[in-house]
Formats: sequence, C-alpha cells, structure tokens
Amino acid sequence: MGLDSKPSSTLHGTASHDLADFPVPTGREENWRFTPLSRLRGLHDGTAAGSGTVVVNVDAAPEVTVETVGRDDPRIGRAFVPADRVSAQAFTSFEKATVITVPKEAVTTRPTVVTLRGEGGGAVYGHVVVAVEPLAEAVVVFDHQGSAVYADNVEFVVGDGATLKVVSLQDWADDAVHVSQHHAHLGKDATYKSFVVTLGGDLVRLSPSVSYTGRGADADLSGLYFADAGQHIEHRLLVDHTVPDCRSNVDYRGALQGDDAHAVWIGDVIIRVEATGTDTYELNRNLLLTDGARADSVPNLEILTGEVAGAGHASASGRLDDEHLFYLQARGIPYDEARRLVIRGFFAQLIQKIEVDEIRERVLGAVEAELGS
Repeated sequence: MGLDSKPSSTLHGTASHDLADFPVPTGREENWRFTPLSRLRGLHDGTAAGSGTVVVNVDAAPEVTVETVGRDDPRIGRAFVPADRVSAQAFTSFEKATVITVPKEAVTTRPTVVTLRGEGGGAVYGHVVVAVEPLAEAVVVFDHQGSAVYADNVEFVVGDGATLKVVSLQDWADDAVHVSQHHAHLGKDATYKSFVVTLGGDLVRLSPSVSYTGRGADADLSGLYFADAGQHIEHRLLVDHTVPDCRSNVDYRGALQGDDAHAVWIGDVIIRVEATGTDTYELNRNLLLTDGARADSVPNLEILTGEVAGAGHASASGRLDDEHLFYLQARGIPYDEARRLVIRGFFAQLIQKIEVDEIRERVLGAVEAELGS
C-alpha cells in the first residue's frame, strides 16, 4: 500500500469541477458500460449545443427563500464535486442557478415544488442548491416534464439537526434525455429522505449520492421506476460513510415491460476506516413483466473497518411469482386483475413513503396507466 497504510476505496473514482479531468467516455469504462452513449445526444462529449430551454418555476413554502443567481455565487459547488463527465459538463456550462434556502429552525408549512418543463430544442444545463439550515425542516418536490436534452446538478445541504425530504419525479415526454447528479451533504444528526420516481423519457440516468460531516446523520434513499419498450432508465447511487455512527438505507424497485426495456441500478456503499458504528443496508428488486426486457443490478458494499453496527445488501430480478397469481386466480380473480394486484403489492410499501398526497396519487395513477398498457 506504499507509505499510506490505510486501505483506500475502489468504488469512488475521479471527482473534479474541471471538465478536462474527465476523458470522453467510450463505453468501456465501468461507470459508462451500461449507458448507450449514442442516445445521450452529445451530453457526454461536448457536442451538445446549449440552445434548448427548460423553464424552472418554484412554488415555494412561505418560510422559504428562492433566488436566481449567477455562476459566481459562493454557495454553488461547496457541497459536491462532479463525479463524471456529464456532471462536470453541466457544472461548467450552466448560466443561472436556483438557490432555495430554508432558514434556521424554520418548519415549512407545505412542500416547495420545483417544476422543470422542457420546451425542446438543443441541450440545456442546470444547477439547483437546496440549503436547509440547522434544526430546520422542509419538503421539496422536483417535477420534470416536457421534452428536453437536460444535464444538471442538484446540491442538498442539510445542516446539523435539520430534516429534508425530497421527491424527484422524472415524468418526461418520450423523447427526453436527462442526466443528473443529486448530492446530499449531511451535518451532525441531520435526516435526509429521498424518493425518486422515474417513469418518462427516452434515456434517464440519475446519480444520487450522500456524504456525511457529523455523527448521527441518517439517509434514506428510495426509488421506483417503470421502463417501457426501448426505454433506458439508470440509477447509480453512492453513499460514502466517512464519519462514525451514521446510517443509510437504500430501497429501489422497478418494473419493466416491452422489447428492449432496460433498467440499470448500481448501488455503491463505502464504509471508511474512520466510519465506525455505521449501520447500512441496500436493496434493489426488479420485475420483468415481458420477454425482451432486461434489468442489470449491481450492489457493491466496501467495508474498510471491522467496527460496524450493521451492513448488508440484496438484489433480485425475476418474473411475477406464479404461486401468487395461482392463489388469486383460485379465488376467482381473473388473470389480468391478479397480475395488477401482485404488481401493486410490489410497489405499495414504497409508494406509501411518499408524504406528499398529490404526488403519491399521481404516482399511483401512473403505475395503473403503465399496467393498463
């Protein structure tokens, strides 16, 4: 190991704000091998001209401050560092950023909803910062709609003792491309709950990540996705435990139907040498509803200390359980309805975690519509 006797992580690659530090991917790299680069429309190699439009509208809770700022605002880039070339391209290319601030000890009375609507054209690059100051509590919803070729970074800075709950809904038009990095930076005793719902778009690649700065922080990352014929949906998670006595839980579930429907889930959890007392678990489950659909699921757990409270992971991909279907049909329920009930049950526990009633009902309706198709 050379002069440094501490083991180092193999899961955490290059991180830099400088685009030059990231070679143009070829598809042979570990973090790009599942992504169809030809469908990124130039987001990965610098050929995507920033001539499109994504309209950002923030319906803020009364306790929240919303600002549109320039690239030189000191709050931008303090909580995260891009981990791939598209993220770095977005960081160097955006013109204006949205900064949402929840002041110290404030408890918001309703969710803050950020609507991002694509209006076609060329590529668009964006940046959002959500700063929740110590002991504050907030719910923030991101609602992605319309047609776009969009790359962005979202920073969540959760102060000591603060609580942030985020719902990110990717409900794009069928031709949209969206590549995004979400990074949560958690203070001492902070709580962060993320729920990602990916339904629309031609190609969506979302990379949520979490880092810790103080003891006692808790991250819960949940996700639901439904891939149709020809659709590529990819979620790449990284939870980096660097301080003692923190917790993380990951639960992502997806369903796929139709020829060339493709879902990718990568779950990387690192427990550093100094992160004693860590408690972590990650789970990914996929339902393959038709022939021709494919799910790639790769959980990775790297433990660099022997003093952990708990650590584990699980992954499963398969078809509907014939015994469950037979049980329901034996009680007079037709096959199509039995199939619906089993799939609803597969998602039900996750959907109930969505605390925004309107979004929860919308997701339930979207799942029903997928099953109807």
